[in-house]
Amino acid sequence: METEVTREKLISDFKALVTDSEELLKTTANQAGEKASAARARIEQSLQEAKKTVSDAEGILIDKTKEMAKAADDYVRQNPWNAVGIATGIGLVLGLLLRRD
Repeated sequence: METEVTREKLISDFKALVTDSEELLKTTANQAGEKASAARARIEQSLQEAKKTVSDAEGILIDKTKEMAKAADDYVRQNPWNAVGIATGIGLVLGLLLRRD
């Protein structure tokens, strides 16, 4: 579960980076010079590739999440009393932790 949170945060941070980079490109669009133009072109190409990578990673994350949810559903259907016991234990632990405030 921690891996999913890390992946989601990575995707979120990467999207923010892409947005900020696009804003920077727009802001510096009127800067003259061959080097500035070449740098902007490289950055734009990198941003396009990054967007595709993030999109692919997001799709994989969604697919993995669906697989895990299906596996959990199958487990609960095959072992209903174990699932009830696990849920009760988790509820008890959370209740005790919240009560400690």
